[in-house]
Amino acid sequence: MNKLTILAKQLRQNQTPQEQKLWNIIRNHKFHNLKFKRQQPIGEYIVDFLCKDIKLIIEIDGGQHNTPENILADDERTQFLQSKGYSIIRFWNNEIDNNLEGVYLELEKIYQKGTK
Repeated sequence: MNKLTILAKQLRQNQTPQEQKLWNIIRNHKFHNLKFKRQQPIGEYIVDFLCKDIKLIIEIDGGQHNTPENILADDERTQFLQSKGYSIIRFWNNEIDNNLEGVYLELEKIYQKGTK
């Protein structure tokens, strides 16, 4: 096993509370019968949630992502993932904590847009 695979496994075993909340509503094909995976390596990155069927990546970000360096790093990451054909949606931790229904509705919009 390579380092990234080992790290991804560790991240799956130590989910944040926000990851757990979202995982509870998308796991086991609960969201439009789509298969999501947690903490999946793509290139040199590990994405929070991946649905290969619709090429969607969901990222949940904490406040550490709001620094100039991390904004730049996230932009580079997003460009790489988009170059591989993925769409990326990001939610802040507080969105998951305070507006899970709104997060679900955003995912619904993406799903509806993608199936038209």
